[in-house]
Amino acid sequence: MKLEEKFPFEIKEERKEIENRKIENVEGMTIAGKTFAERLEKTKGLSDIFELVKRGVRKVLGFGRAGLNLGLSDLGAPQGGFIGAFYPVGSNIIVMNKTPLRRIRETNTTLYKPYVFHVLLHEYIHSLGMTNEEMTRKIAYEISHKLFGQNHIATKMAKNIVKFLPNLVYPDASWTPPTMGLVELVENFDRSNIKYYS
Repeated sequence: MKLEEKFPFEIKEERKEIENRKIENVEGMTIAGKTFAERLEKTKGLSDIFELVKRGVRKVLGFGRAGLNLGLSDLGAPQGGFIGAFYPVGSNIIVMNKTPLRRIRETNTTLYKPYVFHVLLHEYIHSLGMTNEEMTRKIAYEISHKLFGQNHIATKMAKNIVKFLPNLVYPDASWTPPTMGLVELVENFDRSNIKYYS
């Protein structure tokens, strides 16, 4: 299947349609009577949030993937800001920067879950084959808007994260950290990999 067939959005650098289109969904989607906002609020950790990301992407795009790991590392502050996370193209790992996670928890806990959702959604979209950074941001916004509605913090972050975190920078697809310390793997991150036999 071609990448263009997987994403229900045109893949063009200069696409204005997503930005200009009025999306009618104000409240967000539900699963079994609970909104995505309610489900995000009830998550207990990074793995729970990632399961919600995958479920939402599958609900909006109709496809997903399994087999991803999450690594946490101090990535520093390259390019005059900090990187939230990155996905090495063709790999099975998302590496998330521990520093902003820690800082958000210390300063504004209401941003923590929406921030984690946004960063994991963005990198998950990369893992599905979308390497164009601008288009990845647009797709993340479109998905967030459909899942949470226009007024949720996760949607507002997807639209313009700089309003919340002015020093966040998005690297291009080929970016790798100049130096990376120890990567701590999060256990049971992608639960769709786990099979139970009785």
